[in-house]
Amino acid sequence: MIEEENEKELIGFQTESTQDAGLSDKELFIKIWISPREAFKYINDNKFDKFLIILLVLAGITRTFDRASLKSMGDNMSLIAVITSCIVFGALLGWITYYLYAAMLSWTGKWLNGQGNTKSILRMTAYSMIPSILSLVLLVPQVALFGNGIFQSEMDLYENNLLASIVFYFCLVLEIIFSIWTIVIFVIGISEVQKLSIGKSILNMILPGIILISFILLIVFVIRTFG
Repeated sequence: MIEEENEKELIGFQTESTQDAGLSDKELFIKIWISPREAFKYINDNKFDKFLIILLVLAGITRTFDRASLKSMGDNMSLIAVITSCIVFGALLGWITYYLYAAMLSWTGKWLNGQGNTKSILRMTAYSMIPSILSLVLLVPQVALFGNGIFQSEMDLYENNLLASIVFYFCLVLEIIFSIWTIVIFVIGISEVQKLSIGKSILNMILPGIILISFILLIVFVIRTFG
């Protein structure tokens, strides 16, 4: 009886320790910002997929809004059309880019003796996009103040009042900070999931782009040579 009670106490202690070792959703999202390696270790070890889909959808929408601004879609489309197309196409198709990129990282990572399959890297990618996703919140006051001008090639800030200009530049600085931190924690995530050094993680992050550019240049060369 004593041995059975001791065994139950031991099992109970192990269960409690396991629970204590876990992270709540709130703690996880905080650690993404202040202790990303610990957060990615938890995500990778536990195959934490709870917010995977919604993060990929939001990341896709964020990327689509960025492209809309860079391509000045507001020059040819109304504000409603720009917002609707970004949300719809970003949600439906935006995540595909991240999936393909994760597959490429898994492939090129093996050249560097890295670990991690496509799913584990995709999971890491989704959570590393959290800072960039926050830029969607910053889009609200900008659209409210500048309307479709935020997506147009020519937007004269001097036509707006001082407060509007301050808000614009404040949001711009925050977006830059969010983008930089996204890159930083993405590199840390690659390092943790693929068990690579920071240097090799940076190299693996850019390898897919190098391969893609080389492939495009090769096609152009073949067309011009034999076309």
